[in-house]
Amino acid sequence: LGVFAIAEAIFGGIVALNVFKPNWGYRLISATMVAGLITLILGVGVLLASGRAGFQHYIDSLGAPGVSYSGLVSTYKGSAFNFWNTLLVVPFFALFSYPWFNASPSIGSELKGKNAVRWAVPVSALFGFAVMTAPLAAMYYAGGFRAVNAALSNPTLVYNYSFNFWTLAMGVTGNPVLRVMIGVGWIVWTLAILEFGVILISRYLLAQAFDRTLPASFAYVSPRYGSPVVAHLVDFAVTSALIGAASYFYGRVSSLYGAVLASMVYFAFVGVGAVVYALRKEKGGARSTLAVSGTLMAAVFVFISYEFLAYPAVWGGNPLAYGYIAGSLIAGSVIYIATKLHYKSVGLDIRRVFEEIPPE
Repeated sequence: LGVFAIAEAIFGGIVALNVFKPNWGYRLISATMVAGLITLILGVGVLLASGRAGFQHYIDSLGAPGVSYSGLVSTYKGSAFNFWNTLLVVPFFALFSYPWFNASPSIGSELKGKNAVRWAVPVSALFGFAVMTAPLAAMYYAGGFRAVNAALSNPTLVYNYSFNFWTLAMGVTGNPVLRVMIGVGWIVWTLAILEFGVILISRYLLAQAFDRTLPASFAYVSPRYGSPVVAHLVDFAVTSALIGAASYFYGRVSSLYGAVLASMVYFAFVGVGAVVYALRKEKGGARSTLAVSGTLMAAVFVFISYEFLAYPAVWGGNPLAYGYIAGSLIAGSVIYIATKLHYKSVGLDIRRVFEEIPPE
């Protein structure tokens, strides 16, 4: 109950801010992203400055039974290279990267200037690459390959001490002020992702209502506040129900991580859609390029989806997460068919919607 109450208070506060003061919501995202980035750079700097000595001192100072720096180095034997096993880590990066690389087009109508639209995805990809690579590189520099890999696979360090980039950066510094700043930055990054999700999902609902695949009421924008109130409320209600179910059945919100499979399936269908569109609408080089790109995209995400389903213990698959995915697919199919039949009765073919309304 405590976990649910805290999660609801934070989530509800962010939704309320975006309903009543949407401009403040944008500023809050900018502020938390910048603050999180600054503390991430700070953490990287701390690890680089502390080096091997700082890493060793932190591990040894924990006093965890059977855990020491020398023990980690000596017990890690590594493994022979296996291409299939290497591919198993792909879902980890897909989970935290692909959806965000492609998030900017979802708010394309709010980007200012042609250059912003053109460079949004490439810049997002490069920025995401740097943000994900730099912390891992700093960890390996400070601790060494053997020690870091052994620590990341050590149950005591992972479950009892939450060993990761942030906790390691806090642990190696002897400055309490830096420790607090890095810890707060960790929290701020999490809030920034939540804030971005609140805006992103509401825009998805708003766009689908404009496209007539959701009830028109979802597209209601308050003339007083200038925000999609209904879309925000629907997002809040559905997410709250999922948080409550996760807290009740599993005691932790992380049990919903398996639901990210829906995003991977979604991207696979986008690839298939690109192929179909290319074969039906395009000609010449554009047709071949789009068809090949769509095929490769669909193949990658079908494979990632398979890995999620094949190893549920690794990626958090459970009845709640899979039930949410199945329920979403069924509900989406029913809503689409019902909407299509409804508008057909008034002489409107929603299959032509993208020829009439820009997909923003």
